[in-house]
Amino acid sequence: MIARALGSAGAALRQPGAVAAALVLAVLVGWALAPTAFAPLDPVHDLDAAAPLAPPSAAHWFGTDVLGRDVFSRVVHGARVSLLAGLVAVAISLTIGTALGIVAAYAGRWTDTAISRSVDVLVAIPGLLLSMALVSILGFGVDRVAIAVGLAGIPGFVRIARAETIRILSLPYFDAARTSGTRPLRILASHVLPNATGPVVVLAGLELGGAILAVAGLSFLGFGAVPPLPEWGSMVNEGRLHIATAWWLTFFPGAVVAATVLALNRLSRNARRRA
Repeated sequence: MIARALGSAGAALRQPGAVAAALVLAVLVGWALAPTAFAPLDPVHDLDAAAPLAPPSAAHWFGTDVLGRDVFSRVVHGARVSLLAGLVAVAISLTIGTALGIVAAYAGRWTDTAISRSVDVLVAIPGLLLSMALVSILGFGVDRVAIAVGLAGIPGFVRIARAETIRILSLPYFDAARTSGTRPLRILASHVLPNATGPVVVLAGLELGGAILAVAGLSFLGFGAVPPLPEWGSMVNEGRLHIATAWWLTFFPGAVVAATVLALNRLSRNARRRA
């Protein structure tokens, strides 16, 4: 066991990019779970009236905004909003998309045709545009943005789940289970679902970064979080008016979004190679 652990540690050290990505995600999770431990200042009510738009310094690591609020505190507290919105979006896509993909492949015939053609239509629409259309129907707010992004991401999961289910249905053990008189629901729960979830979970990791980026983009456009709620996309939007004189207002939230997406994509690619 010790030798195996040392071997895994050695393999991890040979991939410094993966180690860096894991550290980035560990910090972000810590920010989301216990933001006050990293940034004790209140992101909304603690104002430094004597230092509005102050550049990064020892007192304010990421500077202050136009009201004197600490940007670092707002970025840290915004991790919970942004990460939770991305997780909700991916959970919606994964749950609905996997269910539809399995049903389409298992039922076949007109059910498969109807679901597949509907997915083809949705795939033809850019994801961000589809999310904007859904938000205009659901209404504004970070929770509705998360739902819209999740609904827009369903087609990708439908395709992966359908392809995996078709592969499983062609295997000998599935024929044995069906000829033995096992009920269809039991076959789906015992044979199809456990074996089809591997690639779907890997896709979920890849889509999480895209979902966080989409939520931030929609918030930047004014569809998501409402100020003064700290959220990375809305913070970039607030800082764009002062980008010539206060670059830190947009740089640090944008850099955190970029680091989050890159870290998630790197770890998801590693997981896909091992799957």
